[in-house]
Amino acid sequence: MPASPPHDPTLLAGGAGGPRALRPLVDTVFTALTDGAAARCGPLPGGGPDGVARRVADRGTPVLPEQGHGAHDALRELVYVLAEGAADPADPHCAAHLHCPPLAVATAADLAASALNPSMDSWDQAPAASALEERVAAGIGALVHPSGRDPDALVTTGGTESNLVGVLLAREVHGRRLRLICGADAHHSAHRAAWLLGLDTPLVLPTPRGVLDPTAVDEALAGLDALECPSPRPPTPAVVFATAGTTDTGAIDPLGALADVVAAHRPRRAVTLHVDAAYGGPLLFSDRHRTRLAGVERADTVTLDLHKLGWQPVAAGLLTVPDRTALAPLAHRADYLNADDDTEAGLPDLLGRSLRTTRRPDILKIAVTLRALGRRGLGELVDAVCAAAHQLADLIEAEPLLRLRARPGISTVLFRPHDATDAQVAAIRRGLLHEGHAVLGRAQALDPATGRPALWLKVTLLNPHTQESDLHGLLKLVLDQHQHRHQHQHQHRHQHQHRHQRQERDPRR
Repeated sequence: MPASPPHDPTLLAGGAGGPRALRPLVDTVFTALTDGAAARCGPLPGGGPDGVARRVADRGTPVLPEQGHGAHDALRELVYVLAEGAADPADPHCAAHLHCPPLAVATAADLAASALNPSMDSWDQAPAASALEERVAAGIGALVHPSGRDPDALVTTGGTESNLVGVLLAREVHGRRLRLICGADAHHSAHRAAWLLGLDTPLVLPTPRGVLDPTAVDEALAGLDALECPSPRPPTPAVVFATAGTTDTGAIDPLGALADVVAAHRPRRAVTLHVDAAYGGPLLFSDRHRTRLAGVERADTVTLDLHKLGWQPVAAGLLTVPDRTALAPLAHRADYLNADDDTEAGLPDLLGRSLRTTRRPDILKIAVTLRALGRRGLGELVDAVCAAAHQLADLIEAEPLLRLRARPGISTVLFRPHDATDAQVAAIRRGLLHEGHAVLGRAQALDPATGRPALWLKVTLLNPHTQESDLHGLLKLVLDQHQHRHQHQHQHRHQHQHRHQRQERDPRR
């Protein structure tokens, strides 16, 4: 390939000349992405961590050369090595995590956000971006809380930050005696939020059916003060942390019934309902599946993650509230960003819309996606991945050598070979990773047949263009890997026994 003409690496991306400076560089990036993906030729690179590290070191050294290599060379080398060594969620066999393939339209919008580089901590750094965020955040808040008094949403880095802020808002209203109540399948960020906010360890309720039991929550709230001695006055405040789409299975807690329990206890104690819908929240886009989130609109705070089931580049998290006055505890003053007299003069105050100061205009890619596809277009993508999960479950049930744990909750499927041990399940996954053939997840969950915990292979389908042939191919990879390892272990045992028998027959020993 002929070398690109020299390019001044000190040119700026913004201003009238920015697009002219960017265009040849973007072409170089596209070529490197294409070449890197072709070299990888699969969902992830083979060779495991050591092989990837060696290739990165070969192309990425020195980190800081004495003399620069130029813009095209730097992009060509490092974008290539990143693409060649990527786990590509656009490949149908890359299906381990809530790690979506971003839409091209959202990625293009993200390029514009990077070029313009608004900083969302003061209006004078982001005039249009802050106005856009205000409108889009209110619209998403209304989607979740259609009957809310004045719905709104904060833009976050994802579910962990949204859950933290949701619990923080409850703590600021109800005080540091706040007790977090969650299920055993709640996201680990619930525990991290309690730790970071100086709260007591969460009260974790068993979830033998995979979801929070409203009766158990009711009993936990009723008995909460019995856990403290002497019994406190007033009653201990609480936040019930529900989940709409667990990480391991996609299970959705009974949100309406939990909202009823919370409402019943409010005359006697301060209690709020937070719903972690980082995974399941976008079901609201779908006419077919939105009813599965019935009751989410009654929550005090709701976490959404559009870089999961929303096909956005990372990061695209949100925290919604039915009334924007609930966000008042986040108010903060820094004279150089939101001086009192500036605010009184009409300049918008952005500092209270995040725990962060500097932050990207992540709302742009979200806004562009909503406008490009509309609710129905996004709903069709949601329907597609849910249908693919059920199709995969059908294929597993029809395969005698495989066992399905349960029908999919959203787009996550757990299964394992019938005769495999937990150690063999883990080895299948690692073998496929090392060879670069597939990226599958793992989940420890109860085996319905035995009632005991077991290790399962996890497929999380987020690619709306996945075909039935892709699913057949994925299952074949799993079965081939299992058979290969089973034969290898059998051969190894046979050789060991043969060697032991020869030693016993040898008279010199």
